[in-house]
Amino acid sequence: MSKCAVLLLVLVFLTASCVMVAKPVLSSAEVAEDSWTRKAPMHVARSKLGVAVVNGKIYAIGGDARHGQWPYAGSIVGTNEEYDTETDTWTFKAPMPTPRCGFAIAVYQNKIYCIGGYIGNGKYTGINEVYDPATDTWKNKTAMPTVRFELQANVVNGKIYLIGGYDPLQTEKYISDPELYGFPNATSSLNEVYDPETDTWTTKTPIPVATRDYPSAVVDNKIYIIGGLSGTPKADLNQIYDPETDTWRRGTLMPLGLRYGGAGATAGVNAPKRIYFFSGNIFSGNKTQVYDPVKNRWTFGADLPTNRQNFAVAVVKDILYVIGGYIRSYVDLYTFGDILTQYATNEQYTPIGYGTIPPAVQVISPENTNYTSGNISLAFTVNKQALWMSYSLDRQENITITGNTTLTGLTNGLHNITVYAKDRFENMGASETIYFSVTQPEPTEHEPTEAPLFTTTDLAIIAAVAVTVIIGIGFLAYFKKLQH
Repeated sequence: MSKCAVLLLVLVFLTASCVMVAKPVLSSAEVAEDSWTRKAPMHVARSKLGVAVVNGKIYAIGGDARHGQWPYAGSIVGTNEEYDTETDTWTFKAPMPTPRCGFAIAVYQNKIYCIGGYIGNGKYTGINEVYDPATDTWKNKTAMPTVRFELQANVVNGKIYLIGGYDPLQTEKYISDPELYGFPNATSSLNEVYDPETDTWTTKTPIPVATRDYPSAVVDNKIYIIGGLSGTPKADLNQIYDPETDTWRRGTLMPLGLRYGGAGATAGVNAPKRIYFFSGNIFSGNKTQVYDPVKNRWTFGADLPTNRQNFAVAVVKDILYVIGGYIRSYVDLYTFGDILTQYATNEQYTPIGYGTIPPAVQVISPENTNYTSGNISLAFTVNKQALWMSYSLDRQENITITGNTTLTGLTNGLHNITVYAKDRFENMGASETIYFSVTQPEPTEHEPTEAPLFTTTDLAIIAAVAVTVIIGIGFLAYFKKLQH
């Protein structure tokens, strides 16, 4: 065998080996599943803040920036910082007009609603301020009917639900220290609903067990409220609300009670649908508890690296970010002298099963019907970015495409089509196979017409012959007359 042939075989082997072991490369924002990564911290350390996601950016708004030993330094703030997960950088934006903490926050049509909260000095508010990231401006909307604090907001079908929380008006009497509040009398069971389209409020069925300072999330249009400060000592209740039927039910109890923690839900695009509950307190430690809403079952994930509480959780493309929080330590057990340590910490969690979900492909056209043309539009949607797409017509070989296209030259009869998409993790997704038929009308037949007996040319020839005959007859007659 020649040297050239040997070198060629070696190159082929190396190339094949590289193809066989090649795996998707994770971006800087992603790491292995069920693991934590430290990211850039906020500029301002704070707890009881609100976070919201608009167009892939995280907005960390408001919070309690007081710190040190009582009397604390600092204040309740309206700070607004935008976090870019792609560049791992924070940028200051227009601050919230009313500085506060422990308020409810929600996103509707790319606008952020900040409702209720604690404004300091023993005072609370039901104010409803709306932030537009596109214009970096704030507007006032109709306030919450019942002033509340330490509650969450959840959006379902265009409505914002604010459930439970601390209601200062329910307190039997105010305690001399404005930083304290009565319990459990001050815990609300209210379920008030805000409609951003009409800027109005309505009241729905209250939560069965009143709770506040709870984590919550939405999965498949159901609101999950788990743990929190309530009459249940273990703080392990799993209360599930269905806005469509305005009813409540209970799910499996949380393994470890959770207070002062946070939660976020994965959407099933890059990771399986789950709710992740993070905590950092004496009841459950810095644990990650994972709830499967379909199987109604709990598991555990990797522990939260930094033990803290009253932080906020944001979810971007099924990656979770745990931001801010504080730790309270006591220096004097007799007078309960305490020290507050605020965190600007931003820790990213890659959930269990991340990168294992295939793309979801849905065919819009053709439909399961009959078409009278051999040219039909192929239109479809994919729920995530795809590196490769194709279709198979009548179970033949796949044809690579870059998006919607047109099927041409289809023959009469039955047909079927399946569309495929592959994501950057090499997960292949396929649409439902669509069956359709083509019946093109036959060309219109015309009645045959009789051909003329003589064509124009024939008539011309006949005329010429006739003229010649007449002239000939005339000459014959003339010569005959001369002979006589």
